[in-house]
Amino acid sequence: MQLRYQYRVYPTPGQAINARRVFGCKRVVWNDALSRISPVKASNKLLGSPRWRIAEGPYLRVPKNPDLSRELITAAKKTGERAWLSNAPVGVLQQTLRDLDKAWAAHEDSKTGKRKGARVAPPRFKSKKDSRESARFTASDRFRILEDGKLRLPKIGDVRVKWTRDLPSVPTSVTLVKDRSGRYWASFVVETDPAADILPPVDSDQGIDLGLTRFAVLADGSHIASPKYLRRAEKKLKKRQRELSRKKKGSNNRDKARIKVARAHAQVADARRNFHHQWSHKLTSENQAVFTETLNVRGMARGRLAKSVHDAGWSQFLMFCEYKAIRHGRTFVKVARDFPSSQMCSFCGFRDGSKPLHIREWACGNCGTWHDRDWNAGRNVRHEGRRILAAAEPPTPGLGAPRR
Repeated sequence: MQLRYQYRVYPTPGQAINARRVFGCKRVVWNDALSRISPVKASNKLLGSPRWRIAEGPYLRVPKNPDLSRELITAAKKTGERAWLSNAPVGVLQQTLRDLDKAWAAHEDSKTGKRKGARVAPPRFKSKKDSRESARFTASDRFRILEDGKLRLPKIGDVRVKWTRDLPSVPTSVTLVKDRSGRYWASFVVETDPAADILPPVDSDQGIDLGLTRFAVLADGSHIASPKYLRRAEKKLKKRQRELSRKKKGSNNRDKARIKVARAHAQVADARRNFHHQWSHKLTSENQAVFTETLNVRGMARGRLAKSVHDAGWSQFLMFCEYKAIRHGRTFVKVARDFPSSQMCSFCGFRDGSKPLHIREWACGNCGTWHDRDWNAGRNVRHEGRRILAAAEPPTPGLGAPRR
C-alpha cells in the first residue's frame, strides 16, 4: 500500500530562490509541451479513439513523452533561449511531461465515461502568478535524507525538515510544495504493509447524522460539537481582506497583503483538517462499522446556508472516515440519499412524513415515543446500515440483528 506523509520544511533564503528556479523551469516545460498539442477529435477508424494529438500538416500523430523530452528538455538546454533549464533536475522536468500526459488521459476518460465523477477540464497553461507550486523528485534524482535529518534535494540544497513522525519505510518519491501562504512542505510517498494497519475487531458500530448546529449526532446519544472555525475567524479575515483591497494592484505591498490573507485562510483550513482527522480516527478505531448518510453537499452549498456548509467540511470528513476504515479493516457504509432518516420512528419504524427544519423534537404518532430529531436520524442510519450489511454478507457477531 502506498501512503503519503507530509512534513513542514524550512528552506533558507538561498534555497527558496533555487526552489523558485526549479518551479519556473517546470512551468516552462509544461507550457512548451502544452503549446505543441492541439485538440483534434478522431472521427474515423484510421485515427483510432479520440485523443489529443500533435498537428503536423495534413497528418496527425499521438504525442509521445520521449519525443517531447528530447525536444523540450535535452535539445532545449543546448540553445541560448532555454539554457537555464539546467537549473532544474532532469527527472523533475521529465516527470512534468508524465503529469501532463496523465492530465490529458483524465480529461479524455471523464468525457468517455471511463473516469467516474465530475467532468475533468483539459490542462491549462501555468502562470508565474500561480500562488501554489510543486516539484516532484523521483529516485532518479537521487534525493535522500541525511543523518542530521535534513532533506537533500538536487539543485536546491539540504533543506531542514520538521519531523513530526517517523517514516515507515524508505520513500520512493518526494514532492516539494509551496502553498498559497508561502509555506513549504515535503510530501513523501512510502510503501507500507497493509496488514500492519489492521486493528483488532470490536463489537460496536455507529450511525452518524451530520448537521450544522452540532457537527455530528451519534446513534448512541452522544454528539460532536461544531467548531465553526470559519465563523470564529471572520473578524480577522475581514480585516485582512480590507487591507488587501486598499493596496495598489501589482505592487509589492499588495503581494504581502495577499500572503497575509492566504495565511489566515490556511489557519482555518489546517484547524478544520486536524479536527476531521481526530474524529475520523476515533470513530473508525472504536467501531467495527460506521454508517452515515449520503449528503448532496454540492447542492446545499448553493443555498443560503452555503458558508456554514463549507465551514463544516462534511465531504472531507466522510472521505477521511472512508479511507481510514479501509486502512484499519473496518466497514464504512453510506445509506441511500433518499432514505427518510428524519421521517421514521427509530423504535417502531412508523413513518409520519417530512418535517420542517425548525422542528427539532417530535413525538411518534404511532407509539408516542419522544424523539430528538438528530439523534433519531442517527439511529435510523445505523439500522439501515445494518440492513445493508446483512443483505451483502453474513451478519457480524456482536452487531445485533437488523431492525425489520
